[in-house]
Amino acid sequence: MSNFTTITSKVEEGIALIELNRPKVLNAINRSMVSELLSAFEQYDRNDQVKAIVLTGNDRAFAAGADIDEMMNDDAITLELLNQFKDWDQLHTIKKPIIGAVSGFCFGGGFELALCCDILFASEKAQFGFPEIKLGVMPGAGGTVKLTKLMGQKKALEWLWLGEPMTAKEAHQHGVINRVVAPELVLEEAMKFARTIASKAPLSLRLIKETVYKAVDDSVLDGMQFERKNFYLLFSSEDQKEGMKAFAEKRRANFKGK
Repeated sequence: MSNFTTITSKVEEGIALIELNRPKVLNAINRSMVSELLSAFEQYDRNDQVKAIVLTGNDRAFAAGADIDEMMNDDAITLELLNQFKDWDQLHTIKKPIIGAVSGFCFGGGFELALCCDILFASEKAQFGFPEIKLGVMPGAGGTVKLTKLMGQKKALEWLWLGEPMTAKEAHQHGVINRVVAPELVLEEAMKFARTIASKAPLSLRLIKETVYKAVDDSVLDGMQFERKNFYLLFSSEDQKEGMKAFAEKRRANFKGK
C-alpha cells in the first residue's frame, strides 16, 4: 500500500480499514485526501484478499467538511480545469462493500463522503449536515442528489436550505444511516458487520450492490430486468455451485469469488 499523508490504512482478517487522518483540521477534506482515498479504495478493490472496506475518522470528527482554505479563492474556470469532482465520481465505481463508521462531526464534504458508503454506522454523538448554504454555496459532490433519494424532496430541501445539523437519531429516522450505536462501539460494530458479510459469496455481494444502485434510478421493470441478468450470471460461477452443494450437504460454504 502506498505511503499516504492524509489517511492511514491496513488490512485485518480480510477487512481493509481506512482512517481519515487530518485531526488538526477535524479531517477537513482536501483534494489530496480524495485522491489518496480513491487510490486506497481502488487498490483494495483489486485485492482478492480484501472482502470489504471500512471507512472511519476519529471520535471528534469523521470529517467536518471540505478544506475551505483550499477552495476559497477558486473560480469557476479553475474548478472546471481541475475537474474538481473527478475522483469523487470514481469512488462510485468501487465494487466491494464499503461500511462507514461515523462519530462526531460529519458535515459538507464529509457528509458526502459518508454517503459514498454502502452501509453507515453512527455513534450517538454523530452530527450530520450540509452547511454550505451558510457559505453562499451548495453541495457539489452528490450531496443534494443523494439526500433527496434517501429522504425525499421536501425533507431534503428543508435540511439543505436551513444548513443545520441533524442528530444521528434524526438521520436514522430518515433512512440516511443504518444503525446508531454507543460512541465506543461504532468502529467495533462496523468491523463486526464487515466480517459478517466477508463470509458471503464475493460475486453475489458485488452484483447485489450493482443491482440495488441500478434500481435507485431505473423503473421497476428495468430494474427487474437488470436483476434477472445478474441472477443468471451468478449461475455461471463456481460459488453458486459450491453454495448450493454446501446447502444440500448441510455444511458451511467455502466461497472463492469465482
